[in-house]
Amino acid sequence: MQAHTCHFVSQSTDPTTTHPEKQQSPLEFVLLEEIRDRAGLSGRSAHAVAHRIAEEVRRVCSKSDRIQGSGEVRTHLLYLGYHRLNKCLSYFKLGAKQGRVELHSNLSVMVYRHIAPTRLQMGFSGRYNLIEDFLQDFYVESLKAFRRENEVAEDYQPRTQLELAEYMAFTEQYAKRRITLPNGYAQQLIILRAQSFSRRQPKETSVDLEQAVEFAKDEDAQAYQRSATVQQVRSQMVADTPDPWENVKRDRVIASLFEYLKDQGHSDCADYLALKLQDLPASEIDEILGLTPRQRDYLQQRFKYHVDKFARTTHWKLVHQWLDADLDQKLGMTYDQWQQFQSQISEGDRELLALKQNQVSDAEIQTRLGCSAKKLQKRWTALLDLASKMRNEAQ
Repeated sequence: MQAHTCHFVSQSTDPTTTHPEKQQSPLEFVLLEEIRDRAGLSGRSAHAVAHRIAEEVRRVCSKSDRIQGSGEVRTHLLYLGYHRLNKCLSYFKLGAKQGRVELHSNLSVMVYRHIAPTRLQMGFSGRYNLIEDFLQDFYVESLKAFRRENEVAEDYQPRTQLELAEYMAFTEQYAKRRITLPNGYAQQLIILRAQSFSRRQPKETSVDLEQAVEFAKDEDAQAYQRSATVQQVRSQMVADTPDPWENVKRDRVIASLFEYLKDQGHSDCADYLALKLQDLPASEIDEILGLTPRQRDYLQQRFKYHVDKFARTTHWKLVHQWLDADLDQKLGMTYDQWQQFQSQISEGDRELLALKQNQVSDAEIQTRLGCSAKKLQKRWTALLDLASKMRNEAQ
């Protein structure tokens, strides 16, 4: 955790001015009494922490239909309030240094399996360095979220030991928040962040990342580390942020694919996609979905078929935009490839290509070319397949 987010001053310097109790809610008063009894604090910092916890708990309860309809709102308020405060005071008792170690350890365990692409065979050392980079960014994100959700100043920093403990407890809770995915599954926020971080690791090379982050020990190793490939890996590993537009395009494709699979009545394929996006091993997917290996193989075949249909027919434009291979980008080909592509197709297909480039509707294209919708789709899919083949052959 970055040191600048964790400075705090001695409790002896904490102001003792308190807010009049008549301004406190009953829950805030109860929480403040707990802080006084268990931590021996009653100053401004203690009041502020009790107030923020009480406000957060009230917000959670007010938004929960289940709690509002239970007839026991006060019971839930007290339970959640004590739960949040207990976590805060547990970090307080650990102290600033040990508290940071505990939080860092807990979060590292949560993301360890998700932090590196499954295609890379990475040992503990290389994975540890990636986890360190990832968590530093996550701590900054959580501090921004804390400022936003608690309506504190934009430059707020935890400065007392109690405030630091509050921030660490918030970070742990923030990491564990469950985010609902388009298919209805929910996943912890920190795991989604770790998976996104993992996808940003280089795809073009199988460089040994452990060598990329270790110090060179001999002449060969030094020459290896000076190579352009390794330098590229290093620069990507420490890049501040990816292009946000890439994430937007990818998310649009995934959301559309989920919707397509559900609309076509293939909810089992949608479930399989959700689990694959979490980088779960085949055995774990089998267990969750209750599949035998044979059933999983059959599901994989159907999944591949429907994804191909999605990418080549109904949503080809969205997918090609994501791949930077849209029509205005020569379907992802170089100038020479594009010229060769056009020379290999018929005059009728060149006319079809030109109409598509001019964004003429399919209905009008059918009229001009005198073909049915099914025939048009077949011809266009064949053109996309040929373009894909030419791109792949050049790689």
